[in-house]
Amino acid sequence: MFAVIRTGGKQYKVAKNDRITVEKLDAEAGKTVDIEDVLALSDGKKVTVGSPSVKGASVKAKVIEQGRGEKITVFKKKRRQNYRRTKGHKQLHTVLEITDIKAA
Repeated sequence: MFAVIRTGGKQYKVAKNDRITVEKLDAEAGKTVDIEDVLALSDGKKVTVGSPSVKGASVKAKVIEQGRGEKITVFKKKRRQNYRRTKGHKQLHTVLEITDIKAA
């Protein structure tokens, strides 16, 4: 069984015991998170697609850790103007482990 969920403005295809990295969620490590925004479900035989989401379906996930991604360098330059700016950024993320997928 797998599901397609939406969190943080992105879509993820998940199955039980998968580990995914998503945009930061407000939950501490070890807590359980319910994701209600399920776009599609499949049990191997039947596929259910929501419009926009499947009613009554949810995905339970355990928060493994909160962290920061790799550093991204942002460099701006305007030629012949002696204008150069360098900035760095580390995006916050949450690692989830899918524990259960519930259909409607």
